[in-house]
Amino acid sequence: MKIVVLDGYTLNPGDLSWDAIKESGKCEIYDRTPREQVVERAQKATAIFTNKVIIDAWIISQLPDLKFIGVLATGYNVVDVDAARKAGIVVSNIPAYSTESVAQMVFAHILHFTQSVAEHAETVSNGKWADSIDFSYWIRPQIELAGKTLGIIGFGQIGQAVARIGLAFGMKIIFNNRSKKETGLEARQVDLDTLLEDSDFISINCPLTDDNKGFINRESLKKMKKTAFLVNTGRGPLINEQDLADALNNGVIAGAGLDVLSVEPATKDNPLPKARNCYITPHIAWATFEARERLMEIAANNLKAFIKGSPINVVN
Repeated sequence: MKIVVLDGYTLNPGDLSWDAIKESGKCEIYDRTPREQVVERAQKATAIFTNKVIIDAWIISQLPDLKFIGVLATGYNVVDVDAARKAGIVVSNIPAYSTESVAQMVFAHILHFTQSVAEHAETVSNGKWADSIDFSYWIRPQIELAGKTLGIIGFGQIGQAVARIGLAFGMKIIFNNRSKKETGLEARQVDLDTLLEDSDFISINCPLTDDNKGFINRESLKKMKKTAFLVNTGRGPLINEQDLADALNNGVIAGAGLDVLSVEPATKDNPLPKARNCYITPHIAWATFEARERLMEIAANNLKAFIKGSPINVVN
């Protein structure tokens, strides 16, 4: 059986092994594949793996031997799942592999705003402390998390992991979710307006749908406290980026920490990288070694289960 990995570099830049996938057949691995080479490289393949390479209806029509598409991520919008289903192709994704890593990134951004560790350390390296007449100084207000309200939008596995960390810091947890949630956590479910108005920190952890695209916009940002911070590790299009940049530049909210943007890599005309008190990481919340190791294992197991005739994590 021929197996093709179309864009394996972000999953495995060299610190993991492809052996578990290679066990299932003859495997060709490409770091990156431009669209014009997808059909050529995947020709006669029974199984392909993609992370961000788009597999649309036309490409599927050009690959008559294809029976399995493994998405190397949780989101599977890069595959036309309807076209795959009509062609009898199984599409599997990787659920819940990065929960703890994403929750950790949420608090990396939150703690950046509360302590400014890197910025303070830089002043010390530049000699400011050595030149100071006082034993202590700070370039930004230092903020204690205990007693602060953390609002979480989307209370699935990642949202709940964020809540557990917040509770460990002594924070009050409120959340908004599309459906009623009973989790056993000390967290209160509220409507979106209440969450926006009452939160000192807001973490967006919901999936992107047609209904919530751009729901963080000029009007919703006005409902937040001027001292509040927004963190998004969900999906970039959940935020109207120009509205957020305007809100930051005009002091409507205190700051934003983002791991995702609407277009990735960031475009040069995106207003957020230069917005006031906006800190952006390049979509790395998922990318800890441990999370990628789990992703690789699940991907291999998805393929093996398909070969055995009992596919798992099927999305179509």
